[in-house]
Amino acid sequence: MKYETLFSPLTVRGLTLKNRVVVSAMGSLMIKKDRKVTKQLADYLGARAAGGAGLIYSPCAGVHDESCPEGMLAICSDEIGESHRLLTEAVHAGGGKCAVQLWQGSAVALPAKVLEPSDTVLQACFYPQLGGKDMHIPGMTRDEIKEVVECYGKAAARAVKAGYDMVEIHCAHGYLPHMFLNPCMNRRTDEYGGSLENRARFAIEVFQSVRENIPEDMPLSIRIASMDDGLAQNLSIEDMIEFSRMAQKAGVDILNISRGNSLSDSLRINTPPVDIPKGFNVENAARIRRETGMITAVAGRINTPELAEEILENGKVDLVVMARANLADAEFCNKAKEGRADEIIYCIGCCQGCFDPHMVPENLLNDHHITCLRNPALGKEKEYAFVKTAHPKTVLVAGGGMGGMEAAYRLHMLGHKVILCEKSGVLGGQFILAGEAPRKQEFKQAAADCANRLYRIGVEVRLNAAVDAALIEEIHPDCVIIAIGAEPITIKLSGMDKKPVYSSHDVLAHKVIPQGHVGIIGGGLVGLETSEFVAEYGNKVTVIEMQEELAADLGYLRKLCMLPAIEKAGIETMVGTRCKAIDDDGIIAEKDGREITIPCDSVIMSVGSKARPCEELKDVCDRLGIKYYIIGDALQARRALNATAEGAAAAYEINKL
Repeated sequence: MKYETLFSPLTVRGLTLKNRVVVSAMGSLMIKKDRKVTKQLADYLGARAAGGAGLIYSPCAGVHDESCPEGMLAICSDEIGESHRLLTEAVHAGGGKCAVQLWQGSAVALPAKVLEPSDTVLQACFYPQLGGKDMHIPGMTRDEIKEVVECYGKAAARAVKAGYDMVEIHCAHGYLPHMFLNPCMNRRTDEYGGSLENRARFAIEVFQSVRENIPEDMPLSIRIASMDDGLAQNLSIEDMIEFSRMAQKAGVDILNISRGNSLSDSLRINTPPVDIPKGFNVENAARIRRETGMITAVAGRINTPELAEEILENGKVDLVVMARANLADAEFCNKAKEGRADEIIYCIGCCQGCFDPHMVPENLLNDHHITCLRNPALGKEKEYAFVKTAHPKTVLVAGGGMGGMEAAYRLHMLGHKVILCEKSGVLGGQFILAGEAPRKQEFKQAAADCANRLYRIGVEVRLNAAVDAALIEEIHPDCVIIAIGAEPITIKLSGMDKKPVYSSHDVLAHKVIPQGHVGIIGGGLVGLETSEFVAEYGNKVTVIEMQEELAADLGYLRKLCMLPAIEKAGIETMVGTRCKAIDDDGIIAEKDGREITIPCDSVIMSVGSKARPCEELKDVCDRLGIKYYIIGDALQARRALNATAEGAAAAYEINKL
């Protein structure tokens, strides 16, 4: 497939984009206290430009000094603005065009100054930065509004000087222009509140200020939500169409359309995980484009060139936002354009590396930048480049899960001889089981894609071949990577002979499908996914969790999706409940200090996993003087993100030997 529309040019004012692919603004956690562009950020975005993307955005850049926290990109002073040349030059060197996204974050600015359109109380339960005390925020004065409007204009002028090709203003996701727009947040009674026209006044003044400070031939874009969700009073799509018409009159050229907000559980559709359908926002954007006639970009789980081409070819929008698609594979566009779509490493919407780190406040000022389960080189583009070694080594990889396959791939690309042994008859490990859960077919496909990649590039793969001391002695490799994974934990309860007892792994592997009323011990990620899987067969399901919280090991966005799905499926959940035994009637448990019986016909154990023992492999390596690395679940049962990161790290450590 040639993807002719996807790779066709588009001209807006004086800017011509070589294709329709947009890498929109994303938080990177690559900024230091000084809020300047770093070389790491420039390398990361430059790699996406070199990979073929037409338009690359900066992360959102704060325009107002007092309300832009340390660790977030800013463009609120001439000195900081000058640092942006590093970013624009990297993107231009890669052959792409570059846009800055201007930002004022309202409550997201914590711990810096918070600006709100109306008097607001920030509740400590939602903002850990407040140290347990609610904070009252007064509504902005007219002077403060004027000051911020002027800051947007000055920031735009700095962006022009720094070499940006386009300017965008973020007007969605609970940031300040959105807070003025939304009637739930804007309760002002002056000319900035009340009617939609009044609530839009602040944003329109910002657009005019920016337009006055950029060249006539430079495009101006705005990031908007197609509609709001989850608030007491929402902005409708009709409201956003009317607002877009106002914006066009104020000099805006492009609508970059997202959806939802960060003020409610609709955060899950700002950065949609695998649970959200691909392209879910396309029809909304198509309607806005149709009724405004404006150039339109759409965001929302567009992660394959086939889907992007279909959306564009059918005239739905003019540009497709494929940000996380380009995180997973910096060469996404080049591969698609060159007819190598089968080599693309696809985003699977896990959110483990790109979003979840943002939910840990201390990550704002440490070295924990965003990454990607599918692409551990994200943020390490120079460090993890494929430069063939002059000293090839023989490396034995024990285990063909995601970590083992990542290590094998990178070692082979670096020029080493790799022998990957997998004790089962298929590569993929527990990630294949993860793909059996509802809505997670992309995980299973990712495991298959990783396996196919190894076969395609010529890695020696041995299936049904467990690594033991004898094999290590026979091959006598230079290094061994131990990636043998984890095994399910089974708790011993009295009466386990009274009912059929299965492991969640066996159920997800289709080895057994329980029938009737099923009790699942364990309400973590795997337990809940197993509960949905079993419920799809028409079973009644009860999940029993010892902790006071379900899905404590699940990322924030996926949790926002999974818990409503559990409720919708009619699955009963019990937290703070400790299982003690099994009898003829069901599971005997303790809750709130009293003993209860939970009826069931069968039991599924899903209480976690533990690393498989690898002492034999370590001992033989020590005896033979072979350096070894233990990665992924073989080190400690965790997420696939850890496994692929450690697999890549081991490969590059070996490359330095």
